[in-house]
Amino acid sequence: MSTSQAIKSKNVGYTHFVSLPLTLPDEMVTKLNNFKNSVLQTNKGLGIDKSIFIKPNTLHLTVQMLKLWNTNRIEAAADVLRRVSTKVMDALERRPVYIRLKGLQCMPDRGTPPKAYVVHAPLEVIGGIDRLKRACQVIVDAFVEAGLVLEKDANRGLLLHATLMNAGNSKSSKTSGKTEPFDARTIFAQYGSEEWGECYIREAHLSQRFVYDGNGYFHCCASIPFPEEKQGAFPMMKNFFQKMFSTAK
Repeated sequence: MSTSQAIKSKNVGYTHFVSLPLTLPDEMVTKLNNFKNSVLQTNKGLGIDKSIFIKPNTLHLTVQMLKLWNTNRIEAAADVLRRVSTKVMDALERRPVYIRLKGLQCMPDRGTPPKAYVVHAPLEVIGGIDRLKRACQVIVDAFVEAGLVLEKDANRGLLLHATLMNAGNSKSSKTSGKTEPFDARTIFAQYGSEEWGECYIREAHLSQRFVYDGNGYFHCCASIPFPEEKQGAFPMMKNFFQKMFSTAK
């Protein structure tokens, strides 16, 4: 199979993706770990095991999935990401990006609560999501222009989310090669409106799937910075955001 055929083949999986790693405060890490432990304890026998939970140190937003099957394509993708750094900074108006995760949703094309495959936490961007969407679109457009994105992926549209549970990661799925859904109805009933917390996005990565660096996050093939967090700004913005939402209730 040629490289071009491999890239287009439905039977060949994605090798890399553009990700936005999330910098989590300690209390958010604790909440996510407690969520996993509680779900495992109360949902025994429903097709849920610990392998389907996303580890807090790998929590991220996915911008674009990629099939990069040789060194040349990986280097080309890394170059594309680096070249858009200034445009991304401009799209973000050179201001730090803080997000808030709340609730649960199933991916639109990946099941429903009774038969869930991927469960994610929707996000809200403090100060409005438009800046982040514009920055991500700059990245996506650059990869499409470079011919590194499948047509079906290019037409899918941007859905920023933080995956919390993925049935494709289950031990049984990896053994059998078939992904089975899980019953998430009790999970949605208990955590459907959960406020997971606020976090900060410090950079964008070209990440390699299934390979991890020493910090536990996906192997970084290339990265570009996001606007730096100002010292003391995160707690201040967090308090502002909490006050705004408590007033709205």
